[in-house]
Amino acid sequence: MSRRRNHDAGFKARVALEAVKGERTVSELAAAYGVHPTMIHQWKKALLEGASDIFERGGKKTAAVDEEAMRALHAKIGELAVANDFLSRKLKPWTGK
Repeated sequence: MSRRRNHDAGFKARVALEAVKGERTVSELAAAYGVHPTMIHQWKKALLEGASDIFERGGKKTAAVDEEAMRALHAKIGELAVANDFLSRKLKPWTGK
């Protein structure tokens, strides 16, 4: 029984872009990359349908996500710093420092 392969997004995008270019047939691409032609057609369709989203968002949404993630990371750093200070004070009697 063969195992299903999971391809990363970069691989799918690369194959789909080559399919959109049309320099080689889908059958040639399938043989070259070792995937089924149906998968290439699905990736090409997803690429063409999702391409308009890139221009609608304008990159603003990713900046907001990064900002939120940055706040969460700073909060976690603060919590860890407080815990580290607490533990270092409590361990001083046993370490002799």
